[in-house]
Amino acid sequence: MREKPKQPAAVLMLQGTASDVGKSVITTALCRIFKQDGFRPAPFKSQNMALNSYVTADGKEIGRAQGAQAEACGIEATTDMNPILIKPVRDMHSQIVVHGVPFAQMSASDYRQHFLPEAKQTVMDALNRLRAAYDIVLMEGAGSPAEINLKDRDIVNMNLAGWADAPVILISDIDRGGVFASIVGTLELLEPHEAARVKGFIINKFRGDLSLLQPGLDWLEERTGIPVLGVLPYIRDIQIEAEDSVVLDSLRYGKNGQTELDIAVIRYPRISNFTDFDALLREPDVNVRYVTSPEELGRPDAVILPGTKDTIGDLIYLRESGLERAILNDVEQKAVQLVGICGGYQMLGRHLKDPFAVEANQIQEAEGIGLLPLSTTFLQHKQTVRASGKVQPFHPFHLSGMTNSDVKTDQEAHTSTASVPVNGYEIHMGVTECHEPEQVTALFKIAHAGGEPFLEGWGTSDGSVWGTYLHGLFESDRFRRSWLNGLREAKGLAPLEETYSAHERKEMEFDRVADSLRSSLDMKRVYEIMGVMQRE
Repeated sequence: MREKPKQPAAVLMLQGTASDVGKSVITTALCRIFKQDGFRPAPFKSQNMALNSYVTADGKEIGRAQGAQAEACGIEATTDMNPILIKPVRDMHSQIVVHGVPFAQMSASDYRQHFLPEAKQTVMDALNRLRAAYDIVLMEGAGSPAEINLKDRDIVNMNLAGWADAPVILISDIDRGGVFASIVGTLELLEPHEAARVKGFIINKFRGDLSLLQPGLDWLEERTGIPVLGVLPYIRDIQIEAEDSVVLDSLRYGKNGQTELDIAVIRYPRISNFTDFDALLREPDVNVRYVTSPEELGRPDAVILPGTKDTIGDLIYLRESGLERAILNDVEQKAVQLVGICGGYQMLGRHLKDPFAVEANQIQEAEGIGLLPLSTTFLQHKQTVRASGKVQPFHPFHLSGMTNSDVKTDQEAHTSTASVPVNGYEIHMGVTECHEPEQVTALFKIAHAGGEPFLEGWGTSDGSVWGTYLHGLFESDRFRRSWLNGLREAKGLAPLEETYSAHERKEMEFDRVADSLRSSLDMKRVYEIMGVMQRE
Protein backbone atom coordinates (compact mmCIF):
# COMPACT_ATOMS: atom_id res chain seq x y z
CA MET A 1 0.00 0.00 0.00
CA ARG A 2 1.34 3.41 -0.96
CA GLU A 3 2.24 5.62 1.98
CA LYS A 4 0.04 8.68 2.30
CA PRO A 5 1.99 11.86 1.42
CA LYS A 6 2.90 14.02 4.40
CA GLN A 7 0.78 17.12 4.71
CA PRO A 8 2.73 20.41 4.64
CA ALA A 9 3.45 21.83 8.06
CA ALA A 10 0.94 24.13 9.66
CA VAL A 11 1.93 27.80 9.48
CA LEU A 12 1.35 30.72 11.82
CA MET A 13 2.50 34.25 11.08
CA LEU A 14 3.42 36.80 13.75
CA GLN A 15 3.25 40.41 12.63
CA GLY A 16 3.60 43.62 14.59
CA THR A 17 2.12 47.09 14.60
CA ALA A 18 5.71 48.45 14.52
CA SER A 19 9.32 47.39 14.77
CA ASP A 20 10.64 46.18 18.13
CA VAL A 21 7.25 45.28 19.59
CA GLY A 22 8.53 41.85 20.60
CA LYS A 23 7.89 39.68 17.52
CA SER A 24 11.25 37.93 17.67
CA VAL A 25 11.06 37.07 21.38
CA ILE A 26 7.45 35.87 21.11
CA THR A 27 8.35 33.76 18.09
CA THR A 28 11.26 32.28 20.05
CA ALA A 29 9.01 31.51 23.01
CA LEU A 30 6.44 29.82 20.77
CA CYS A 31 9.22 27.79 19.15
CA ARG A 32 10.12 26.44 22.58
CA ILE A 33 6.46 25.85 23.58
CA PHE A 34 5.73 23.81 20.45
CA LYS A 35 8.91 21.81 21.04
CA GLN A 36 7.86 21.19 24.65
CA ASP A 37 4.45 20.07 23.39
CA GLY A 38 6.01 17.36 21.23
CA PHE A 39 5.97 19.03 17.82
CA ARG A 40 8.87 19.71 15.45
CA PRO A 41 8.71 23.48 14.88
CA ALA A 42 10.94 25.68 12.73
CA PRO A 43 11.26 29.48 12.40
CA PHE A 44 11.04 31.46 9.17
CA LYS A 45 11.67 35.09 8.30
CA SER A 46 11.72 35.67 4.57
CA GLN A 47 13.62 38.96 4.68
CA ASN A 48 15.60 40.30 7.60
CA MET A 49 17.49 43.58 7.93
CA ALA A 50 20.15 43.18 10.59
CA LEU A 51 23.85 43.61 11.25
CA ASN A 52 23.68 40.95 13.93
CA SER A 53 24.09 37.68 12.09
CA TYR A 54 24.48 33.96 12.76
CA VAL A 55 26.65 31.36 11.03
CA THR A 56 24.99 28.05 10.20
CA ALA A 57 26.76 24.71 10.51
CA ASP A 58 27.50 24.73 6.76
CA GLY A 59 29.13 28.17 6.95
CA LYS A 60 26.28 30.38 5.73
CA GLU A 61 25.00 33.66 7.18
CA ILE A 62 21.46 34.35 8.42
CA GLY A 63 19.83 36.74 10.88
CA ARG A 64 20.81 36.21 14.50
CA ALA A 65 17.19 35.98 15.65
CA GLN A 66 16.43 33.03 13.37
CA GLY A 67 19.56 31.26 14.63
CA ALA A 68 18.37 31.70 18.22
CA GLN A 69 14.86 30.58 17.30
CA ALA A 70 16.24 27.41 15.71
CA GLU A 71 18.13 26.74 18.95
CA ALA A 72 14.86 27.18 20.88
CA CYS A 73 13.34 24.59 18.52
CA GLY A 74 16.26 22.24 19.23
CA ILE A 75 17.28 22.07 15.56
CA GLU A 76 20.17 23.24 13.40
CA ALA A 77 19.60 26.56 11.68
CA THR A 78 19.61 26.63 7.88
CA THR A 79 19.41 29.42 5.33
CA ASP A 80 15.84 28.37 4.51
CA MET A 81 14.90 29.97 7.83
CA ASN A 82 16.09 33.38 6.58
CA PRO A 83 16.71 33.21 2.82
CA ILE A 84 17.25 36.98 2.39
CA LEU A 85 19.40 39.00 4.77
CA ILE A 86 19.95 42.73 4.26
CA LYS A 87 23.07 44.16 5.90
CA PRO A 88 23.27 47.98 5.73
CA VAL A 89 26.77 49.23 4.86
CA ARG A 90 25.91 52.94 4.78
CA ASP A 91 22.82 55.11 4.43
CA MET A 92 20.59 53.79 1.62
CA HIS A 93 23.05 51.05 0.58
CA SER A 94 23.12 47.44 1.79
CA GLN A 95 24.79 44.13 1.14
CA ILE A 96 22.15 41.62 0.04
CA VAL A 97 22.81 38.09 1.30
CA VAL A 98 20.80 35.33 -0.40
CA HIS A 99 20.79 31.88 1.19
CA GLY A 100 23.76 32.85 3.32
CA VAL A 101 26.02 34.12 0.52
CA PRO A 102 26.60 37.76 -0.55
CA PHE A 103 24.59 38.36 -3.72
CA ALA A 104 25.05 42.07 -4.46
CA GLN A 105 25.45 45.50 -2.94
CA MET A 106 22.42 47.63 -3.76
CA SER A 107 20.81 50.95 -3.08
CA ALA A 108 17.36 50.88 -1.51
CA SER A 109 15.73 51.88 -4.81
CA ASP A 110 17.61 49.22 -6.82
CA TYR A 111 16.66 46.56 -4.28
CA ARG A 112 13.02 47.53 -4.48
CA GLN A 113 12.84 47.92 -8.26
CA HIS A 114 15.09 45.10 -9.46
CA PHE A 115 15.44 42.49 -6.71
CA LEU A 116 12.05 42.28 -4.98
CA PRO A 117 10.06 41.42 -8.12
CA GLU A 118 12.18 38.28 -8.49
CA ALA A 119 12.31 37.36 -4.80
CA LYS A 120 8.99 35.54 -4.39
CA GLN A 121 10.29 32.25 -5.78
CA THR A 122 13.35 32.28 -3.50
CA VAL A 123 11.18 32.95 -0.48
CA MET A 124 8.49 30.41 -1.25
CA ASP A 125 10.92 27.64 -2.18
CA ALA A 126 12.60 28.06 1.21
CA LEU A 127 9.29 28.09 3.08
CA ASN A 128 8.02 25.02 1.23
CA ARG A 129 11.16 23.06 2.09
CA LEU A 130 10.62 23.89 5.76
CA ARG A 131 6.97 22.90 5.57
CA ALA A 132 7.98 19.54 4.09
CA ALA A 133 10.49 18.88 6.90
CA TYR A 134 8.72 20.11 10.06
CA ASP A 135 5.31 20.05 11.80
CA ILE A 136 4.84 23.78 12.41
CA VAL A 137 6.54 26.75 10.78
CA LEU A 138 6.44 30.04 12.68
CA MET A 139 6.65 32.91 10.22
CA GLU A 140 7.89 36.23 11.58
CA GLY A 141 7.01 39.47 9.81
CA ALA A 142 9.07 42.66 9.78
CA GLY A 143 8.19 46.17 10.87
CA SER A 144 4.51 46.84 10.20
CA PRO A 145 2.22 45.32 7.55
CA ALA A 146 0.59 48.74 7.08
CA GLU A 147 3.52 50.52 5.41
CA ILE A 148 1.54 51.89 2.48
CA ASN A 149 4.60 52.82 0.43
CA LEU A 150 6.01 49.28 0.63
CA LYS A 151 2.97 47.04 0.38
CA ASP A 152 2.89 46.52 -3.39
CA ARG A 153 6.22 44.66 -3.34
CA ASP A 154 6.03 43.20 0.15
CA ILE A 155 7.61 39.79 0.61
CA VAL A 156 7.70 39.69 4.41
CA ASN A 157 4.23 40.59 5.74
CA MET A 158 0.73 40.31 4.27
CA ASN A 159 1.68 39.32 0.72
CA LEU A 160 3.68 36.45 2.17
CA ALA A 161 0.82 35.48 4.47
CA GLY A 162 -1.39 35.27 1.39
CA TRP A 163 1.08 33.19 -0.61
CA ALA A 164 1.37 30.74 2.31
CA ASP A 165 -2.33 30.97 3.27
CA ALA A 166 -1.17 31.68 6.82
CA PRO A 167 -3.29 32.98 9.69
CA VAL A 168 -1.81 36.08 11.34
CA ILE A 169 -1.50 37.13 14.96
CA LEU A 170 -0.91 40.86 15.36
CA ILE A 171 1.40 41.99 18.20
CA SER A 172 1.49 45.45 19.75
CA ASP A 173 3.65 46.96 22.50
CA ILE A 174 1.59 48.62 25.25
CA ASP A 175 4.72 49.94 26.97
CA ARG A 176 5.05 52.50 24.15
CA GLY A 177 1.52 53.79 24.68
CA GLY A 178 -1.27 54.08 22.14
CA VAL A 179 -1.78 50.35 21.89
CA PHE A 180 -5.45 50.47 20.87
CA ALA A 181 -4.85 53.14 18.25
CA SER A 182 -1.92 51.18 16.81
CA ILE A 183 -3.96 47.97 16.52
CA VAL A 184 -7.12 49.55 15.09
CA GLY A 185 -5.08 51.87 12.86
CA THR A 186 -3.13 48.93 11.45
CA LEU A 187 -6.35 47.05 10.64
CA GLU A 188 -7.86 50.15 9.00
CA LEU A 189 -4.87 50.44 6.67
CA LEU A 190 -5.03 46.81 5.57
CA GLU A 191 -7.03 45.65 2.57
CA PRO A 192 -10.14 43.68 3.56
CA HIS A 193 -8.61 40.37 2.46
CA GLU A 194 -5.47 41.17 4.51
CA ALA A 195 -7.41 42.16 7.63
CA ALA A 196 -9.37 38.90 7.32
CA ARG A 197 -6.13 37.00 7.93
CA VAL A 198 -5.72 38.55 11.39
CA LYS A 199 -7.10 35.93 13.78
CA GLY A 200 -5.96 37.33 17.11
CA PHE A 201 -4.09 40.03 18.98
CA ILE A 202 -1.26 39.83 21.49
CA ILE A 203 -0.62 42.86 23.69
CA ASN A 204 2.98 42.78 24.85
CA LYS A 205 5.00 44.33 27.71
CA PHE A 206 2.16 45.12 30.13
CA ARG A 207 3.21 46.31 33.60
CA GLY A 208 -0.05 47.22 35.34
CA ASP A 209 -3.24 45.82 36.83
CA LEU A 210 -4.94 43.73 34.17
CA SER A 211 -8.40 44.51 35.57
CA LEU A 212 -7.85 48.19 34.68
CA LEU A 213 -7.04 47.23 31.10
CA GLN A 214 -10.03 44.90 30.68
CA PRO A 215 -12.53 47.57 29.50
CA GLY A 216 -10.13 48.44 26.68
CA LEU A 217 -9.76 44.79 25.72
CA ASP A 218 -13.54 44.36 25.66
CA TRP A 219 -13.86 47.46 23.44
CA LEU A 220 -11.15 46.20 21.08
CA GLU A 221 -12.78 42.80 20.64
CA GLU A 222 -16.21 44.38 20.10
CA ARG A 223 -14.83 46.95 17.64
CA THR A 224 -12.82 44.47 15.54
CA GLY A 225 -14.49 41.11 16.11
CA ILE A 226 -11.02 39.66 16.71
CA PRO A 227 -10.04 38.09 20.06
CA VAL A 228 -7.23 39.24 22.31
CA LEU A 229 -5.28 36.01 22.79
CA GLY A 230 -3.19 37.29 25.64
CA VAL A 231 -1.71 40.23 27.51
CA LEU A 232 1.93 39.42 28.10
CA PRO A 233 3.75 40.84 31.11
CA TYR A 234 6.82 43.02 30.77
CA ILE A 235 9.68 40.55 31.20
CA ARG A 236 12.79 42.15 32.62
CA ASP A 237 16.31 41.30 31.53
CA ILE A 238 15.40 39.07 28.61
CA GLN A 239 18.62 37.26 27.73
CA ILE A 240 17.76 36.12 24.23
CA GLU A 241 20.02 37.44 21.50
CA ALA A 242 18.61 40.52 19.77
CA GLU A 243 19.03 41.44 16.11
CA ASP A 244 18.30 45.16 16.33
CA SER A 245 20.90 47.49 17.86
CA VAL A 246 18.08 49.64 19.28
CA VAL A 247 18.34 47.40 22.37
CA LEU A 248 21.74 48.98 23.04
CA ASP A 249 20.03 52.22 24.03
CA SER A 250 19.08 50.61 27.32
CA LEU A 251 22.70 49.49 27.90
CA ARG A 252 24.29 52.90 27.42
CA TYR A 253 25.04 53.27 31.11
CA GLY A 254 25.32 49.60 31.97
CA LYS A 255 23.95 47.99 35.11
CA ASN A 256 22.52 49.88 38.02
CA GLY A 257 24.54 49.40 41.17
CA GLN A 258 28.19 48.77 41.90
CA THR A 259 30.22 46.17 40.03
CA GLU A 260 33.91 45.39 40.29
CA LEU A 261 34.82 45.35 36.59
CA ASP A 262 33.87 48.04 34.08
CA ILE A 263 34.00 47.19 30.35
CA ALA A 264 33.28 49.80 27.68
CA VAL A 265 32.18 48.63 24.23
CA ILE A 266 32.47 51.28 21.53
CA ARG A 267 29.14 51.78 19.78
CA TYR A 268 30.11 53.07 16.41
CA PRO A 269 27.46 53.70 13.71
CA ARG A 270 27.78 50.33 11.95
CA ILE A 271 28.31 48.10 14.98
CA SER A 272 27.61 44.45 14.19
CA ASN A 273 27.28 41.24 16.20
CA PHE A 274 26.98 43.15 19.47
CA THR A 275 25.59 39.97 21.04
CA ASP A 276 29.26 38.91 21.32
CA PHE A 277 29.15 40.60 24.72
CA ASP A 278 25.89 39.24 26.09
CA ALA A 279 27.85 36.61 28.00
CA LEU A 280 29.83 39.38 29.75
CA LEU A 281 26.61 41.19 30.62
CA ARG A 282 25.47 38.15 32.62
CA GLU A 283 28.56 38.01 34.82
CA PRO A 284 27.77 39.28 38.33
CA ASP A 285 30.96 41.30 38.73
CA VAL A 286 30.90 42.99 35.30
CA ASN A 287 29.37 46.22 34.07
CA VAL A 288 29.20 46.48 30.26
CA ARG A 289 28.55 49.95 28.80
CA TYR A 290 28.06 50.93 25.16
CA VAL A 291 29.69 54.32 24.64
CA THR A 292 29.74 56.85 21.79
CA SER A 293 32.00 59.67 23.06
CA PRO A 294 35.17 60.33 25.11
CA GLU A 295 32.97 61.83 27.83
CA GLU A 296 31.07 58.56 28.22
CA LEU A 297 34.24 56.47 28.08
CA GLY A 298 35.58 57.32 31.51
CA ARG A 299 38.31 54.99 32.79
CA PRO A 300 37.12 51.40 32.30
CA ASP A 301 39.16 48.27 32.98
CA ALA A 302 38.84 47.17 29.34
CA VAL A 303 37.73 48.77 26.10
CA ILE A 304 36.34 46.57 23.32
CA LEU A 305 36.26 47.58 19.67
CA PRO A 306 33.45 45.32 18.35
CA GLY A 307 32.61 44.11 14.88
CA THR A 308 31.43 46.54 12.23
CA LYS A 309 29.97 46.41 8.72
CA ASP A 310 32.11 49.44 7.75
CA THR A 311 35.57 49.14 9.29
CA ILE A 312 37.13 52.17 7.61
CA GLY A 313 34.05 54.33 8.08
CA ASP A 314 33.77 53.46 11.76
CA LEU A 315 37.53 54.00 12.23
CA ILE A 316 37.02 57.51 10.87
CA TYR A 317 34.19 57.92 13.37
CA LEU A 318 36.56 56.90 16.18
CA ARG A 319 39.00 59.59 15.10
CA GLU A 320 36.51 62.37 14.50
CA SER A 321 34.71 61.72 17.81
CA GLY A 322 37.95 61.85 19.79
CA LEU A 323 37.51 58.28 21.02
CA GLU A 324 40.68 57.02 19.35
CA ARG A 325 42.83 59.61 21.12
CA ALA A 326 41.16 58.97 24.47
CA ILE A 327 41.66 55.20 24.13
CA LEU A 328 45.29 55.59 23.06
CA ASN A 329 46.00 57.81 26.05
CA ASP A 330 44.70 55.12 28.39
CA VAL A 331 46.65 52.37 26.59
CA GLU A 332 49.88 54.40 26.75
CA GLN A 333 49.38 54.87 30.50
CA LYS A 334 48.73 51.12 30.94
CA ALA A 335 45.38 52.10 32.40
CA VAL A 336 43.19 49.91 30.22
CA GLN A 337 43.20 46.69 28.23
CA LEU A 338 42.17 47.16 24.59
CA VAL A 339 40.43 44.33 22.72
CA GLY A 340 39.40 44.18 19.06
CA ILE A 341 36.86 41.72 17.68
CA CYS A 342 36.65 41.23 13.88
CA GLY A 343 36.36 44.79 12.48
CA GLY A 344 37.80 46.11 15.73
CA TYR A 345 40.72 43.69 15.32
CA GLN A 346 41.31 45.04 11.82
CA MET A 347 41.36 48.61 13.18
CA LEU A 348 44.17 47.72 15.61
CA GLY A 349 46.56 47.13 12.71
CA ARG A 350 48.60 49.60 10.68
CA HIS A 351 46.92 49.58 7.29
CA LEU A 352 43.46 48.97 5.82
CA LYS A 353 42.94 48.54 2.07
CA ASP A 354 39.65 48.25 0.18
CA PRO A 355 40.61 47.94 -3.51
CA PHE A 356 37.23 46.53 -4.58
CA ALA A 357 35.07 49.04 -2.64
CA VAL A 358 33.67 46.17 -0.58
CA GLU A 359 32.60 48.52 2.20
CA ALA A 360 31.01 51.06 -0.18
CA ASN A 361 32.52 54.08 1.58
CA GLN A 362 34.60 55.19 -1.42
CA ILE A 363 37.80 55.14 0.68
CA GLN A 364 40.29 52.63 -0.70
CA GLU A 365 43.01 52.93 1.94
CA ALA A 366 43.35 54.13 5.51
CA GLU A 367 45.86 54.06 8.34
CA GLY A 368 44.86 51.86 11.25
CA ILE A 369 45.29 52.60 14.94
CA GLY A 370 48.72 51.00 14.62
CA LEU A 371 49.01 49.09 17.88
CA LEU A 372 49.58 45.71 16.20
CA PRO A 373 51.84 44.98 13.16
CA LEU A 374 48.93 43.94 10.94
CA SER A 375 47.47 44.95 7.60
CA THR A 376 44.04 44.05 6.26
CA THR A 377 42.83 43.90 2.68
CA PHE A 378 39.11 43.62 1.97
CA LEU A 379 38.33 41.07 -0.72
CA GLN A 380 35.16 40.15 -2.54
CA HIS A 381 34.78 36.75 -0.88
CA LYS A 382 33.21 36.60 2.57
CA GLN A 383 34.53 34.17 5.18
CA THR A 384 31.63 32.67 7.16
CA VAL A 385 32.59 29.65 9.22
CA ARG A 386 32.41 28.16 12.69
CA ALA A 387 35.69 27.57 14.51
CA SER A 388 36.98 25.89 17.65
CA GLY A 389 40.34 25.42 19.31
CA LYS A 390 42.41 26.30 22.36
CA VAL A 391 44.39 29.13 23.81
CA GLN A 392 48.03 29.09 22.75
CA PRO A 393 50.48 27.94 25.49
CA PHE A 394 52.50 31.16 25.54
CA HIS A 395 49.60 33.53 25.21
CA PRO A 396 49.48 37.19 26.30
CA PHE A 397 46.45 36.67 28.50
CA HIS A 398 46.35 36.49 32.24
CA LEU A 399 44.29 33.33 32.60
CA SER A 400 43.27 31.38 35.68
CA GLY A 401 45.60 33.32 37.95
CA MET A 402 48.75 32.32 36.04
CA THR A 403 50.89 34.59 33.91
CA ASN A 404 53.53 33.39 31.48
CA SER A 405 56.21 34.44 33.96
CA ASP A 406 54.87 31.78 36.30
CA VAL A 407 55.40 29.06 33.70
CA LYS A 408 58.77 27.35 34.02
CA THR A 409 58.68 24.87 31.14
CA ASP A 410 56.91 24.23 27.87
CA GLN A 411 55.21 21.25 29.48
CA GLU A 412 53.87 23.41 32.33
CA ALA A 413 52.66 25.94 29.80
CA HIS A 414 50.71 23.29 27.92
CA THR A 415 49.28 21.89 31.14
CA SER A 416 48.22 25.25 32.57
CA THR A 417 46.83 27.06 29.54
CA ALA A 418 46.55 24.94 26.42
CA SER A 419 43.53 23.18 27.91
CA VAL A 420 41.48 26.41 27.84
CA PRO A 421 39.01 25.82 24.97
CA VAL A 422 37.52 28.49 22.74
CA ASN A 423 34.66 28.33 20.26
CA GLY A 424 33.18 30.91 17.95
CA TYR A 425 32.50 31.85 14.37
CA GLU A 426 33.96 34.14 11.72
CA ILE A 427 32.14 36.60 9.44
CA HIS A 428 34.47 38.92 7.53
CA MET A 429 35.56 39.99 4.07
CA GLY A 430 38.99 41.15 5.18
CA VAL A 431 42.20 39.10 5.08
CA THR A 432 44.64 40.12 7.82
CA GLU A 433 48.39 39.57 7.64
CA CYS A 434 50.88 39.84 10.51
CA HIS A 435 54.14 41.43 9.32
CA GLU A 436 56.26 41.06 12.47
CA PRO A 437 55.12 37.90 14.28
CA GLU A 438 58.23 38.02 16.47
CA GLN A 439 56.99 41.31 17.94
CA VAL A 440 53.59 39.96 19.02
CA THR A 441 52.11 36.75 20.38
CA ALA A 442 49.59 34.43 18.75
CA LEU A 443 46.44 33.98 20.80
CA PHE A 444 44.72 30.79 19.68
CA LYS A 445 45.20 27.65 17.66
CA ILE A 446 41.86 26.94 16.01
CA ALA A 447 40.42 24.90 13.16
CA HIS A 448 37.46 25.32 10.88
CA ALA A 449 35.18 22.34 10.34
CA GLY A 450 37.22 19.61 8.67
CA GLY A 451 40.28 21.86 8.34
CA GLU A 452 43.81 21.90 9.69
CA PRO A 453 44.63 23.88 12.87
CA PHE A 454 46.19 27.31 12.42
CA LEU A 455 47.19 30.30 14.55
CA GLU A 456 44.54 32.98 14.94
CA GLY A 457 44.57 36.39 16.64
CA TRP A 458 47.50 38.47 17.84
CA GLY A 459 48.32 40.47 20.93
CA THR A 460 51.12 42.39 22.57
CA SER A 461 53.35 40.34 24.85
CA ASP A 462 51.96 42.03 27.97
CA GLY A 463 48.36 41.41 26.92
CA SER A 464 47.43 45.10 26.99
CA VAL A 465 46.25 45.02 23.36
CA TRP A 466 44.86 42.00 21.51
CA GLY A 467 42.46 41.13 18.74
CA THR A 468 40.76 38.21 17.03
CA TYR A 469 38.30 37.37 14.27
CA LEU A 470 36.37 35.07 16.62
CA HIS A 471 32.82 36.23 17.24
CA GLY A 472 31.14 34.47 20.15
CA LEU A 473 34.47 34.07 21.96
CA PHE A 474 33.04 35.05 25.34
CA GLU A 475 30.49 32.23 25.15
CA SER A 476 33.44 29.96 26.01
CA ASP A 477 32.89 29.72 29.75
CA ARG A 478 36.37 28.97 31.02
CA PHE A 479 38.02 31.52 28.75
CA ARG A 480 35.51 34.23 29.67
CA ARG A 481 35.88 33.74 33.40
CA SER A 482 39.66 33.38 33.22
CA TRP A 483 40.02 36.57 31.17
CA LEU A 484 37.83 38.46 33.62
CA ASN A 485 39.89 37.09 36.51
CA GLY A 486 42.97 38.54 34.82
CA LEU A 487 41.29 41.95 34.92
CA ARG A 488 40.34 41.36 38.55
CA GLU A 489 43.86 40.44 39.62
CA ALA A 490 45.23 43.51 37.87
CA LYS A 491 43.03 45.51 40.27
CA GLY A 492 44.06 43.49 43.30
CA LEU A 493 40.79 41.54 43.44
CA ALA A 494 40.56 37.85 44.15
CA PRO A 495 39.54 35.63 41.20
CA LEU A 496 36.07 34.09 41.01
CA GLU A 497 35.14 30.55 40.12
CA GLU A 498 33.16 30.01 36.93
CA THR A 499 29.78 31.59 37.58
CA TYR A 500 27.56 30.01 34.92
CA SER A 501 27.38 28.01 31.72
CA ALA A 502 26.47 30.14 28.68
CA HIS A 503 24.78 27.17 27.00
CA GLU A 504 22.76 26.19 30.06
CA ARG A 505 21.79 29.82 30.71
CA LYS A 506 20.50 30.12 27.14
CA GLU A 507 18.39 26.97 27.49
CA MET A 508 17.00 28.23 30.81
CA GLU A 509 16.11 31.55 29.19
CA PHE A 510 14.22 29.84 26.37
CA ASP A 511 12.24 27.95 29.01
CA ARG A 512 11.68 31.11 31.09
CA VAL A 513 10.13 33.14 28.27
CA ALA A 514 8.15 30.09 27.13
CA ASP A 515 6.72 29.63 30.63
CA SER A 516 5.78 33.31 30.81
CA LEU A 517 4.09 33.18 27.42
CA ARG A 518 2.25 29.95 28.19
CA SER A 519 0.83 31.39 31.42
CA SER A 520 -0.51 34.51 29.68
CA LEU A 521 -1.50 33.30 26.22
CA ASP A 522 -4.57 31.27 25.24
CA MET A 523 -2.62 28.41 23.69
CA LYS A 524 -5.78 26.43 23.00
CA ARG A 525 -6.96 29.16 20.65
CA VAL A 526 -3.50 29.48 19.12
CA TYR A 527 -3.60 25.80 18.18
CA GLU A 528 -7.13 26.22 16.82
CA ILE A 529 -6.02 29.17 14.69
CA MET A 530 -3.28 26.98 13.16
CA GLY A 531 -5.66 24.05 12.66
CA VAL A 532 -3.45 21.80 14.80
CA MET A 533 -4.69 19.38 17.44
CA GLN A 534 -3.14 20.36 20.79
CA ARG A 535 -1.31 17.51 22.49
CA GLU A 536 -1.58 16.74 26.16
